Amino acid sequence: MPTPPATPSRPSRATPLTAEPAGPPATSTRPALSQRLGLYTATMIVIGSVIGSGIFVKPATMAAQLRSPVLLLGIWTLAGLLTLAGALTNAEIAGMIASTGGQYVFFRRIYNDFVGYLYGWSVFAVIQTGSIAGIAYVFAEYCGYFIELPRLAPQWEQHSVSLLGGAITIAPFEQLGVKLLTVACILVLTFVNVVGVVAGGLLQNVLTTAKLAAIAAIACAAFAFSDGSGGSLTATTWSFGLHQLGDPWALLRPLGLALAGAFWAYDGWNNITYVAGELREPRRTIPRSLLLGTAAVVLVYTVINVAYLYVLPIDAMARSELVAADALERVLGHVGAALVSALVVVSTFGTVNGTTLASARVSFAMARDGLFWRGLGHISPRFHTPARALVVQGLWASALVFSGTFNQLTDMLIFVSWIFYALGALGVFILRRREPDAARPYRVWGYPWVPAAFTLFAVGYVALTLRENPRDSLFGLLLVATGLPGYVYWRRGGTAASVEA
Repeated sequence: MPTPPATPSRPSRATPLTAEPAGPPATSTRPALSQRLGLYTATMIVIGSVIGSGIFVKPATMAAQLRSPVLLLGIWTLAGLLTLAGALTNAEIAGMIASTGGQYVFFRRIYNDFVGYLYGWSVFAVIQTGSIAGIAYVFAEYCGYFIELPRLAPQWEQHSVSLLGGAITIAPFEQLGVKLLTVACILVLTFVNVVGVVAGGLLQNVLTTAKLAAIAAIACAAFAFSDGSGGSLTATTWSFGLHQLGDPWALLRPLGLALAGAFWAYDGWNNITYVAGELREPRRTIPRSLLLGTAAVVLVYTVINVAYLYVLPIDAMARSELVAADALERVLGHVGAALVSALVVVSTFGTVNGTTLASARVSFAMARDGLFWRGLGHISPRFHTPARALVVQGLWASALVFSGTFNQLTDMLIFVSWIFYALGALGVFILRRREPDAARPYRVWGYPWVPAAFTLFAVGYVALTLRENPRDSLFGLLLVATGLPGYVYWRRGGTAASVEA
């Protein structure tokens, strides 16, 4: 691969970006990313990055908020359709711009370096690293069902600090045993993905396939071995809560809260765009994997929620802390709770792996463009992976674990993520107008209505979140703004655009 110029090379908006070559030219000894992942692995990354712990706990919280099985299923369906609309919309852009870094590269092409950098910084600082920390923490917590994890005395565990008129809990040593296991999970999976993208992809295939099989088994057991019946399912599922629907305004807030919970469970579908440079035929593979993976998740979530309702009436579901465990316990007794705990361990381990594999490619791409620390653009000559970006990501995610604030930070940035979702969907219209003749292996179905509906919803969702939770939303914007000094530094040439292998 030829050495990049000494000054940052900015892609022309009129020139389509291409995926990185599968290997270096014959005249070069510089290492390159290896394009060895196929459609099945790409689809498993989409599914595995989405299905983590949310589907095993969120339905109970949402049931308590809605108190209506019809509304519960309706919210899951609405969130699924909107997620599918977002995936369809992004698939068009992903087919056009099949480069490592995904949406970071999209935003540079659609808008400018500044918007791309802010997205990449947000992904590195909190959005994806916070997700890695949070999901790995759930993995460690459920491991505690099988092994006893140590902890310190309560007075050593946490304290609070005031910030922006509210309190943030700082708890570096709370649940110390859980946190140590969380960090171990992060670092082990970081090592697996440093060793090779094929190793990480193979592990993702195994874990996601096992996850889907286990979820299918739970649903089958619920229908085959519980004391539920078709009649009770029909009565439970389709009996409207008229006392709630009579006051539609009173439903707005719980609907918004429930929708946020469903979106949290659906999040992660766009991770596949980050690894475009390591996919075979990325212009075809990314759109297909987005469609197949997202549709599969919508189907899985619908089936498992119907299974929950088949076993647990809505009031029982609302009182449940771990709805999957309670549902299976009714079917299989105490062994059911153990089986669900094991499923959550496998599920979250797979989600951490998929997120780790994909997310490091964003900071890698930024570094290659001269918009981040130069060393993170290094490709391992032995493993052909962005090893340094993976290691730094793993270390930062581990630091967030011990900060004790990763859940608060990621909650604060939920609405920031939806700002970028809106910008991404709007990009379809911009590129259609600016580059009408560009190659588009996939064109979004239902254009312009599908991307328009998703864009309008994303804008409305951001506005509602800002209105209902202004403090956390503004703090999320402040976290994004912490990256501005870095942009000024790197944009002015504080680090060279060339990357030393």
